[in-house]
This record gives sequence, C-alpha cells and structure tokens, in this order.
Amino acid sequence: MRSGEGGTAVIVAAVTYSIVARDPATGAFGVAVQSHWFGVGSIVPWVRPGAGAVATQSIPELRHGPEGLDAMARGGDAEEVLRDLLAGDPSVAYRQIGIVDRMGQARAFTGASCIAHAGQATGDAYTCQANMMERDTVPAAMAAAFEAAEGRPFGDRLLAALDAAEAEGGDVRGRQSAALAIAPAGGEPWERDADVRVEDHPDPLAELRRLVGLRRAYVLADTGDALSGAGRLDEAAGAYADAAAAAPGNAELRFFAGLGAAQAGDLEAGVAQVREAIEWNPRLAELLRRVPEDMAPAAPAVRGRLEAG
Repeated sequence: MRSGEGGTAVIVAAVTYSIVARDPATGAFGVAVQSHWFGVGSIVPWVRPGAGAVATQSIPELRHGPEGLDAMARGGDAEEVLRDLLAGDPSVAYRQIGIVDRMGQARAFTGASCIAHAGQATGDAYTCQANMMERDTVPAAMAAAFEAAEGRPFGDRLLAALDAAEAEGGDVRGRQSAALAIAPAGGEPWERDADVRVEDHPDPLAELRRLVGLRRAYVLADTGDALSGAGRLDEAAGAYADAAAAAPGNAELRFFAGLGAAQAGDLEAGVAQVREAIEWNPRLAELLRRVPEDMAPAAPAVRGRLEAG
C-alpha cells in the first residue's frame, strides 16, 4: 500500500519478477518485468539517462521510482539511495526494490512480509528480484540467464532473464503483463532506447518479444528516412530492406522498402515490393498516389509502372 492524497491508503499490488541492469558496453540502463497484474509497465520500471534504473514492486511505493532517479541524478549511489528510500517507510516490510546507479552499483531489498517465494540475486551491474513465485529459485535463474547472454544486445539479455524466470515457474498466479524500458547512458531525461509494454495478454513474454522486434524494424525504417533525406539513397534502401526483413508480413514496411529500392536504382525490385505491399493492404495504393516527390522521388515511376500493369 502507499499513501494517497489526504492520507488515504491506496493498494497497488505488483507481484512480479524483474531485472534492473546497466549495460557495460554502452552504459544504458534497463528494466524488464513480468507480472500477473494489469499494466505492470506503468508501475515497476523507472529509467533515466545519466542517472540509473529502479524497479519498485511487491506492494510498491510508486514515488520510489522517480525519487530514486532524482537522487541518483544528483549523484547518489545505489546503496545510499536505497537506504534513504526505505528510511521511515511504515510499510517497508512489504516493499521490494532493485536499483542500479550510473556507475553500475546494484542493490536490492526484499521486505520480510513479501509473499513467498520472494528473494533477490545481485551481480555485477544488475539485480534480479521476485515475489510470490512458484519456486524460490527464480532470482538465481534470472541472474544465470542474464550472465550467460553476455555479448548479446542489451535488450535481449534482459528478456533472457524473464524467460528464465518463467521457465522456473514464474508468478504463482500465472502471467498477464510485461514491459521493457531502456534509457541511453546520457541525454535528456525523457530519452529512451526502448519503452515497450504489454498491458494484458495470455502470453505476455512472447508478445513483448514480438513488439520489441517490431520496434527494431521501425527504428531501421527511421534510419532509412534519415539517410534518404541526406541523399544517401543506396544506404537508405539497405535500411528499408532490413526493416522489411525484420518484420516480414508488415505491409507498410514492405511498401517503403520498395520505394527505397526504386530510389536506389532498382525499379523492378521496387515495383514488385510495392505491388506486394498493396496486395496485403490495398489502402497503400492511395498512399502511393499521395506521397510527395520530395519525400520519395521514385514514387511517380513506381506508380506509373503499376498503373501500366
């Protein structure tokens, strides 16, 4: 529970498992979490460039997230920030918190009244914490999976920890929502490398992976847009092609991959891809008619070829 306005008791249960970590390769901060609770992504994960990451769960005090980040942004380390957050908390026995600071120091706390099985496992620049688990082996399994995934992209390492938790039985109640939040090492407070949430789903980890993959595809498409705007058409075509390959069956990305190929000089391949995209989503034919030439110089040629049959 936590104190609401006027001292009213507000109960927010986020019984869950999570990992909080700093990527040694890039300095990015991340939290990945799964719970049998609606919309866990708006409760547990807190990340900020240049500061660190916090997971607040069990019966969380939501202020621990932003206040912990504020304290780390001012220079506090994970140990002192955790101590200060818990000091004077009348419901400290129900709290579970994981923190990683800008230097990679990791600290965690599991209150004595967290529902069994509850515990934590802390390593170099990461901490895993879980409560109301099927087995008490969940945190250690998460830590082992995260370490075993060294060398893989940071987000994939975080997701590997969640998969390991589920393989150990996960939340005793089942599954419902999941989230992945990653902030770059530095930048404005609102900047994110990823902020993906599954609010309610029968298999939230599978859906989270799908959305993370789709996000990567759109990031590639954004890269293609930037390259195209800079006149680097061959590189843009490659980025658009990679985006379409990362999300097979996505009509919009196939459409822009086709325009990219045409702009790079391969009109036949471009027309084929745009034609296929329109077959998947006929509304894209109208988009082809409307797209400005300064955005896609090859659009008139592609449209002419399609209209000619």
